[in-house]
Amino acid sequence: MKKMVIAGGTGFLGQALVAHFLPKNYEIVILSRQEKKNIQENVRYVQWNAETIDIWITELEGADVLINLTGKSVDCRYTQKNKTAILNSRVQSTSILGKAIQACVVPPKVWINSSTATIYEHSLHQKMTEEKGSIGHDFSMSVATAWEQAFFTCKTPRTFKIALRTSIVLGKNGGAFIPLQNLVKFGLGGTQGKGNQKVSWIHEYDFCRAVAFLIDEHKYGIYNITAPNPIPNKQFMKIIRDVMKIPVGLFQPVWVLKLGAKIIGTETELILKSRYVIPKKLVESGFKFNYPIVKEAITEITQRT
Repeated sequence: MKKMVIAGGTGFLGQALVAHFLPKNYEIVILSRQEKKNIQENVRYVQWNAETIDIWITELEGADVLINLTGKSVDCRYTQKNKTAILNSRVQSTSILGKAIQACVVPPKVWINSSTATIYEHSLHQKMTEEKGSIGHDFSMSVATAWEQAFFTCKTPRTFKIALRTSIVLGKNGGAFIPLQNLVKFGLGGTQGKGNQKVSWIHEYDFCRAVAFLIDEHKYGIYNITAPNPIPNKQFMKIIRDVMKIPVGLFQPVWVLKLGAKIIGTETELILKSRYVIPKKLVESGFKFNYPIVKEAITEITQRT
């Protein structure tokens, strides 16, 4: 049986990975800030604080795969306090895992670290690939850059490294699709802002399959984890309405989005930034998407029981 350690694995993506890898003969250890009971066979929860090395380091010994998903949610207001927590939670957890790997007698074979497709600049026309994507210097892009720097500057010569520049992950039990689905249900699922901003997305199953592919094919380096067909927000919202059979969706101008974001405690960047991200390296490596078209992805999610 192979062993996978998932740091920060209690959230939406972590649980999707558990569901995907558990039937593939993996023992899965989840490093969690919160103490949790072990209620699922071959899944164990081990407490850590994501800042200091403790007894959890023993779980890394001889592990086949380490996946780090740790990081405070960006679905919040960008106050100075939240900005500091967003940055530190990513950089500190990455750095301490690197030190733990260096201390292992038999380190993990593969270390996969989260990054984000938000590392690329707002783009309506330029396709952002791993080699030619433009990286800027605003808060979100600077956090992503620091995150990857902490990952790649840590020397782990016996462990392959993969950074996942992941786009919006569409799934049934969490992530961005649930609030979008709720907006559509209440007739508020119209075009958001100008509607020309590109939406880069990936179905949760393809996200998990891409992770498995990179592990199995012994890939390393930076990969854009996103479906190959980004579409404008206007089209994206219409497809959700069509699949859900909701004929009306009220247009939401920028000022309304800004007001709403302030009320619910989030930022409009999550909606208004144009992410024109292309999975060039993943496609060239031979990965085949089960859900390359957004309508197929959303249909599967909404029809799944």
